Amino acid sequence: MSSSTSYREAGVDTAAGDLAVELMKSAVAKTHGPNVQGGVGGFAGLFDVSYLTAFRKPLLATSTDGVGTKVAIAQAIDKHDTIGQDLVGMVVDDIVVVGAKPLFMTDYIACGKVVPQRIADIVRGIAEACSATGTALVGGETAEHPGLIGPDEYDVAGAATGAVEADAVLGAHRVTDGDAVIALASSGLHSNGFSLVRHILKGRGIGYADTSAELGGVVGDVLLEPTRLYTSPILDLLENEPGVVHSLSHVTGGGIAANLARVLPTGSWVEVDRSTWSPSPVFRVLSDMASASLESSEGTWNLGIGFFAVVEAASAASVISRLDAAGIASWQAGTVHLSARDLTGFEQGAKGVDGGAVRLVGDYAR
Repeated sequence: MSSSTSYREAGVDTAAGDLAVELMKSAVAKTHGPNVQGGVGGFAGLFDVSYLTAFRKPLLATSTDGVGTKVAIAQAIDKHDTIGQDLVGMVVDDIVVVGAKPLFMTDYIACGKVVPQRIADIVRGIAEACSATGTALVGGETAEHPGLIGPDEYDVAGAATGAVEADAVLGAHRVTDGDAVIALASSGLHSNGFSLVRHILKGRGIGYADTSAELGGVVGDVLLEPTRLYTSPILDLLENEPGVVHSLSHVTGGGIAANLARVLPTGSWVEVDRSTWSPSPVFRVLSDMASASLESSEGTWNLGIGFFAVVEAASAASVISRLDAAGIASWQAGTVHLSARDLTGFEQGAKGVDGGAVRLVGDYAR
């Protein structure tokens, strides 16, 4: 018995892995510009960063993340071509928060069994989203874990690196009294709070392949709406309106208030006005199914806000106009204050950051 035959009988098919690589090569290669050296398939990806010599003090920014339990819905309805965009959104859109331009990304897929077309669909989604954000996909790994992961199950993760001038880093240190807090609309649930989503649907006996009039289609298709990508419009904003943006926040795990508080200075506070937007129907339907209020999920779901930009007040209208022109609905949802006040009921800092204080006030628009 050959070693390859023994390995296959143990549940690992190296030939299937090789076929998956062949199927994904074209999509991956399209993300490669002149900075990528060596092509696809090396032990390590190579990226020429000699242009950083033109920087006065270049800083590298890095981020790593996954998609979470949203992958369970993709697996349930056998639709895998959007999960890749979710991964890029979770990873690359964190890098632009500090004002960095993404350079390259790597991905990791762990599965119970390599199904070449499935893996190729996932990676094609990653590659297409990398292209949309100007990020080179320089490498990755697909690992077969038979006996540990089910044959139709997988998980995905990725890491990316970007660069920014040290004196151009965005953050709480730039935020001033009176700054406008601009909300950027999400495309739906993005990739957070899916454990709650799955719990709600299970309690109602609703399957992902079911059609729901309330949700407006096949349940799984609606829930797999890809994460909106903010990197390119934000980079365009930073380039064309220099100095206007003071800090940025990606609304992911932890919800609205906690993620905004992370990019505000200690001692500052913001009241986010719920009346400035109406949460997307998917949030209302899921809340109704759970017999819960929208307010109860503000620390779990983005409820229609995928990103915040804290900008100088005089430029708020211009920022909104530019983002709207880029296809991202945006609006002013609050104002930064540095005056002393009672902060009872505010979310203060998050994830190890002291930060500012944020609370949501008022009622949502209908």
